[in-house]
This record gives sequence, C-alpha cells and structure tokens, in this order.
Amino acid sequence: MPSHLFADRPAQPPEPGSVDALISQTRRLRGEVDAVRRDTVVDDDDAQGRWQRALCDLAVHHLDDLREHLGQLKEGLPPAPETVEYPQPAPEAGPEAQTRVGSAEWNLLTDEVNWSDELFQIFGRSPESGALPLDELGSTLFSEDQPLLTAWVTDCLVDGKPIDGEFRIVRADGRVRTLHMRGEPVLDSDGCTASMWAVLRDVSELRRSQRAVRESRDSLQRQREIAQTEHRLAVELQEAVLPPWRGSLRFPYGSSGTLDVAAHYLPSATSALIGGDWYDALELPDGRSMLTVGDLTGHGVTATSGMAMMLGALRGMAMAGIEPGPLMGWLNQLLETSVQPALGSAVCCRYDPARQVLSWAQAGHPAPLLFRRGSGRSLLPPEGVLLGATSGATYGQAEERLEVGDLLILHTDGLTSRSIEFSRADGTERLLALAPRFAAARSAQDCVRIVIEEFGESEREDDACVLVARVGG
Repeated sequence: MPSHLFADRPAQPPEPGSVDALISQTRRLRGEVDAVRRDTVVDDDDAQGRWQRALCDLAVHHLDDLREHLGQLKEGLPPAPETVEYPQPAPEAGPEAQTRVGSAEWNLLTDEVNWSDELFQIFGRSPESGALPLDELGSTLFSEDQPLLTAWVTDCLVDGKPIDGEFRIVRADGRVRTLHMRGEPVLDSDGCTASMWAVLRDVSELRRSQRAVRESRDSLQRQREIAQTEHRLAVELQEAVLPPWRGSLRFPYGSSGTLDVAAHYLPSATSALIGGDWYDALELPDGRSMLTVGDLTGHGVTATSGMAMMLGALRGMAMAGIEPGPLMGWLNQLLETSVQPALGSAVCCRYDPARQVLSWAQAGHPAPLLFRRGSGRSLLPPEGVLLGATSGATYGQAEERLEVGDLLILHTDGLTSRSIEFSRADGTERLLALAPRFAAARSAQDCVRIVIEEFGESEREDDACVLVARVGG
C-alpha cells in the first residue's frame, strides 16, 4: 500500500533557456554600465561626477553578484528525499525599506559634513538631527565592527587607500542594517587629503537572502544525509528479516505433497525508500507449511521496523500452531497497540500436505491466485479488514483443496501501479493471463522469473513482493 506525499508548493524549476537569456542580458548590461563608468571624468570639485562614478561602481558590483546567482540557478540544486520549504526574508515596512543607496562627504578642513537625504533614511536619522561626523559614525556600529571601520578610515585618510567593505549598524529604532561602503579620499592641490566621500548601500535584504540560501542548502544537505542513512538502515533491516534463501525451496522434506517455493522482492521504481513489504515461507513443527505476504504503510526505517515486528510475531504464532484466522486477529491487536500506528494488509496460508488442504485468511489483501491445468482464478476471500483499522476485528478462514501440479501465487498490491493504464484489477488479469507460461515452467523459481519479466520494469508506486508455491507429488 503506497504512502502518498503531498506538497503545498510543488517546485517548478525554470527553463534552462530562460536563465541563459537572463545571464546574457546581465552580461550585456554590465558592459554598458562599465562603459559609462570609464567615460565618467571625475574632478576634485565635481561632487556630482564622483557620485555618478560611485553609483556605477556599485552597479557593476551588483551585476557581477547577480550573474553569479543566475549561474547557480542554472546549475540548480540536487533533488531533495522530501519537499523543502525555503525560508523567505520578512519584508521591511516603511519608506526606508525602499532606500538602498546614499552618499556622504566629510570635509577635513572645515569639518563640514554632507549627507544625502537617502543616507539619513538608511541610518534612520532625521535631517534636523544633523549628519554624523566621522569620529561619531562608529557609535552606530556593532562593537565588533567598530575597529574595522576605524582601520578603513585611517587607511583612507593617511595612506589614500579606497574603502570597500561592509559593517552593521543599529539604528535609533533598534533595527539592524548591513551597509556596504565604498569611499575614496579627495586630495587638494598639494596632494594632501582634504575630504573623504563615500557611497553607502543598504545590503541587508541581500545578505539576509544569502543567509537563507546557505541555511536552506545546509538543511537540504543534512536531510539528504539523514535520508541516505535511513535508507541504508532500512535495507540492512529488511535483509536481516526477510528469508535469506535464494532460488527454490522444497518442504516438508521427505513427505508427500511437498511444496516447491520461490519468492522475490521488487523495489519501487519511483522511490529510493524501502517499504514495509514482506514474504515468508516456513516449515512448521507439525509437518505443515506456512506461506505469507504482507505490507505495512509507509517507507523507511519506521516501515521496515514495523514489518520486522509483524513478521516476527507471525512466525512465532504460526510455530505455536495458531490457525490463520485467529492469527490475523492477534496481528490486528498487535498493530493497533504498537508505538508507531500504521495500517497493514496481509494474507496467511497454512498448507497440510497429508490432506492437501490449504487453510488461509486475509486482511484487506489481494487473494491468492490458483493455477491449475493451464488456467487460473482468484480464491474467494474470507472476511477480513485491514490490520490496525478496527479494534477487535474478527477474521474468517477459508479452505481450498489442492492437487499435484497446482500453482499458488501470493503478492502484495504494489506489484502494479495505480494508473489509468493499469488498475489493481488489471494487474490480477495480467497475472492470470500468464497461466499458459506457468504451466510450461519447470519450477517455482521459473514462475517467479516470468512474473519479474512481466512486472519488473513497470512504474510501480510502491515496492512489492511475490511468492510462488507449486504443489509436488
């Protein structure tokens, strides 16, 4: 029984061609802005020119970032085991949220400070309160960022080095903003530093988005590692629990009416996770044989650990001589009282070789298929609801007399896909249509190979098990 995954927002990856077009446009725009920057002539007294040149520098820097992000978008992220919700930065309220770039100039000769209106908005200061002198600018910064700004300003004023870096400020309203500062010294006719100008860009949203991407990528990587670990554990648990035999088994040994038994596990074609399907064949102390297949909802370690619990209980009760009908009732009670609630379906058969009688019960599961002399049919199922669905449910038991040469097929309902092309009933019909090939087969293992050839490559939504038992003389 397949478990279904739902996603509120299924991912819609962009077309590669559209991303390539955006990259080309960004590259072309970057060249145009760079040309404007090169053509801008800046004089010492041309404040407007310096402002234009600085804005061009910032635009080029931003376009380089944009092209890098588009390149990452084109490459794409690896697929995730489950749908991942990426955190979205909360929008800032107020008109200052729209302000991104402001300018300032500090005159070292007159102590005059000029701030643009945009810079007042970025710092959250009113023009009436005045612009901050250089020696007071650091008071708005995070304490750990203050030495960084001091070093930049010193290098700019003393050694003429340009400023290009980021720092964080705390505004009067308590908001924290990240600013990118680009500045240069302005020299007088004697070559001495007369003033310093700067363009400050609010990059808070950009950095917040970058952090969100990094955190999402880290979270995706952690989820991928967890999924890989769970898959490995599920596989190991499944291999430890399911019967280790390969090929055909014959039991009971040395008696009449023996069974030739073979089985196979078919993994899901659409999921890397292991499900809760099982198969088993067991020779009992009284000379009879137990055959079973079943399935628990879900995938991964939870499903395989539940399957291990159910199969262990089933084996123990069968060895104790409990008949299939009452055995299903005990399995139902076990499942509804387990720590991990789940639903399950199962069929359990007990074959008596002395009487050549098959006793069986089912819990919401496809009935066994009986093939005799080149034709097949489904056995009429006794009463039985899904395991774990109803408290105190009772399960009926049916009997079928078998003949030498009869073939039984037990399978879980994941053998075929729930699609328009094939329904569950269609899957049963496809199995019954294989009757002539089964009649020509020499062993139960050959019959399993026939089933795999028919269903092994189909797009199953869930994993599946098939068990074949052939009555010998």
